[in-house]
Amino acid sequence: MPRLALRSSAFLCAALLLAPAASSAETNGKRFISETDLFRFVWVADPQISPDGKRVAFVRVSVDAKKEGYETSLFVVDTSGGDPRRFTNGPRDASPRWSPDGQWLAFLRSGAETGGRPGPAQIHLIAAGGGEAWPITDLPRGTGAPVWSPDGKKLLFSSTTTDKDIAKKNEKPDPNDRESDVRVIARAVYRSNGPGFLDPTRHGHLWTLDVPKSAGELAKPKPVTSGDFDEGNAAWSPDGKEIYFTSSRIKEPYYEETKVEIFKVAASGGETTRLVSMDGGIGDFSFSPDGKRIAFRGALNGKPTRSYSQPDLFVVDNAVGAVPKNLTAGYDFDIGGGLTGDQRAPRGGSPSEAVWSADGKSIFVSTAENGRANIKKIDAATGKVEPFTSGDQDVMSYTASSDGSKWALVLSTPTRIGDLFVGDAAGKATRLTDLNKDLMSEITLTEPEEMWVTSFDGKKIASFVQKPPNFDPSKKYPLILNIHGGPHAAYGTTFDHEFQWMAAKGYVVVYPNPRGSTSYGQDFGNIIQYRYPGDDHKDLMACVDEVIKKGYIDTTKLGVTGGSGGGVLTNWAITQTDRFAAAVSQRSIADWAGFWYTADFTLFRPSWFRAAPWEDPKDFAARSAITFVDKVKTPLMLIEGEADLRTPPSDGGEQMFRALKYRKIPTVMVRFPGESHELSRSGQPWHRIERLRHIVGWFDVYLQGQKTDAYDVK
Repeated sequence: MPRLALRSSAFLCAALLLAPAASSAETNGKRFISETDLFRFVWVADPQISPDGKRVAFVRVSVDAKKEGYETSLFVVDTSGGDPRRFTNGPRDASPRWSPDGQWLAFLRSGAETGGRPGPAQIHLIAAGGGEAWPITDLPRGTGAPVWSPDGKKLLFSSTTTDKDIAKKNEKPDPNDRESDVRVIARAVYRSNGPGFLDPTRHGHLWTLDVPKSAGELAKPKPVTSGDFDEGNAAWSPDGKEIYFTSSRIKEPYYEETKVEIFKVAASGGETTRLVSMDGGIGDFSFSPDGKRIAFRGALNGKPTRSYSQPDLFVVDNAVGAVPKNLTAGYDFDIGGGLTGDQRAPRGGSPSEAVWSADGKSIFVSTAENGRANIKKIDAATGKVEPFTSGDQDVMSYTASSDGSKWALVLSTPTRIGDLFVGDAAGKATRLTDLNKDLMSEITLTEPEEMWVTSFDGKKIASFVQKPPNFDPSKKYPLILNIHGGPHAAYGTTFDHEFQWMAAKGYVVVYPNPRGSTSYGQDFGNIIQYRYPGDDHKDLMACVDEVIKKGYIDTTKLGVTGGSGGGVLTNWAITQTDRFAAAVSQRSIADWAGFWYTADFTLFRPSWFRAAPWEDPKDFAARSAITFVDKVKTPLMLIEGEADLRTPPSDGGEQMFRALKYRKIPTVMVRFPGESHELSRSGQPWHRIERLRHIVGWFDVYLQGQKTDAYDVK
């Protein structure tokens, strides 16, 4: 094994060195974007507007000096304008939260990394006027983001710390005391992509602390909840006497439909009370100004079970047993939804909970609609939906001042990485930051074109087309079909480095939203249930055909790629057609039966499949690319994260690789050590660069005729 691992590392290094260099082409004195520009990207995360609306605290995210990770620090900017001011030095600061009087910021600071993971995050305090921050918690397992009480005297947070952890911390270590590392697994869900193996004995419970009155003073946190279930979305009641939270109180939830409810408990602790329940899941929530009503985002379970349940906005009286009212039952788009892209901040949060107007008559919430993400104003009584923000953009996150007169917004477009804007009561947004100004002044970016296509059965399919910066319609270009994952997700009007760089390398990039995508309605999203992959593949081919009709595509130079669900459809596409000259399947699934057994979540409910693999083996086989691998003629690259528990390599890339090697079809597998399913979005920066180089490098060989020995058998 060590010798094999060493050879794998050598292969990756050789491939990186031999990968095509970044494009040096220029237009109007500016160069084209390169893959390594990722190292210079700066991201905005977790915008928190002060209660009086005069300042915004946010998390600035950048690539670290070694280009192996990310650094986060806190900045503050006035909503009236001016340069952002650094508030903390990082490198692992996050979750800034203003005190109700605006005099303090509580935030999280993680400890130094060990074994590739940061140490437990602890709550710190810093004066709003600046100065030195100091820690106020020291819990062995760290804390979650802090929530100020209405009077500003307490903080609420979550932690998985137990009494045993605290006792062990205060005990003198016994060299003869050994804690077993053997895992006894009794739950069907026992690991998760990213965190790895789960500890069923630990739960995220709620704690409070009295805010210290003196600088340097350590608080004494007190647990508020306990038991065998996790609590989330915690909030103080408007009077500060109670704490509200969401929880799923089902021992083994994978056997049942989704059931997440709202509970409350006295701020001092004690028995919990179930407040709001419905047939479905409840997400983040917020109180009306008078505290008498609660708005929340939720998704009703389908009858029969659905593959996709579109989220809605609900309002309910703040009373035990009150029945929620669905305000957006007639609005057929995603409440709280967003867009798929590769440039959300790799660290830091994206707050986007419902915001009440000061008079309690309206609720503001983000929505995903036809490949755009904006904020809508919804009448709290009638459910009437009106635009608050609009445009071809992606409202990634937001918060509002206490009276709703000012908003902090992170907005992205296809040519702008998310930046901070301030919005007024009418929804008009003014830019506050331009963190990538120097970089963007050097490069040429182009807007994609939106294209609607009529598919085989008359359904209208939206797609976007990204052309090279120096596009000439009289020339012929190679094409890359890029398929999103999910499958319930959506491409749209947001910045995507991958598409811009592929175009800069001379490719026309087509990225559609086939049936199954979100932001086009409940039925459109759910129609692929028990038909995935299937008719969605036909939608993709229709989009490719439509671009070809425009006359500027070389039909002998077609490529296809996609990650996760897009990898599923990439594998499927090359078993259904020979039209692609090359394919790159990323973090994919080729064998649904294997996936059923090994993924980090279960398919026990009939959401994707009607039964288990042994009960309906023909259905699993009929929708698995590996069943038809004998038909593949397309050269295939497979991208795999070795720590990917969402789409384990054993059920996707490894199977396709071995089968195609047996058949002597050109194939190569590129494996990324330590990377999870989030490789393309928040993986190690160098790995993200190498991933892009390998994908385009493979297409350069088979679509452009470039020479390299990086993928030869060594």
